Amino acid sequence: MSALDRILLLLTGLLAAYQIVIGVEGAPPLSVWSYTIGFGVLLLAGLLLIIFGFEALDSPYIVIVSTIIPLSLSLGLVWEFLPGWRTVYLVFAVAGLTAVTLTRLFWPGKLATFTLAIVHGIAGLIIFILPIALSASQAVPWGFALVGLGGALIGLGGLLLSFLKAGKPILPQETILTVLPGLLLLMTAAFVAGFSFV
Repeated sequence: MSALDRILLLLTGLLAAYQIVIGVEGAPPLSVWSYTIGFGVLLLAGLLLIIFGFEALDSPYIVIVSTIIPLSLSLGLVWEFLPGWRTVYLVFAVAGLTAVTLTRLFWPGKLATFTLAIVHGIAGLIIFILPIALSASQAVPWGFALVGLGGALIGLGGLLLSFLKAGKPILPQETILTVLPGLLLLMTAAFVAGFSFV
């Protein structure tokens, strides 16, 4: 990991910490907790990468912890903007995190990769589509669509890492690891900017 990578990850962590401190005004308590957990884990993941380097990505525990980011952010969005789906999505988030944890620890391989892709995919699609749809319908200010951009970036990063772990990388490993810190920074900046509009 280069010095630039560490600087980008540090900036990502600082942005995540800033979002934790300012919070999201007017959101229901569970949404606030979900957003706070998501940004807290993002901060923690960035610090772990700075300390241990990209080798930390090989740990099943890092994969499990990083799954909390899209699940908690998507749960916060669903809880805030889709009240009719609150219970269903809460059950999915808990079941998804449990499934990722069990498959990573006890059945590593294709099943673990498939489970991770499904859980990250659903959570990522919610983070991507819901803010853009809400902005397009003028239910929220247009700038909230930036959260959707953050969702697209987190989905892209998740897919790149999932295929890499499955042994079928979309891009060479060196390329993925080169773009990952910048991708995390852009994603976090989009989230922070988007949440500032609500």
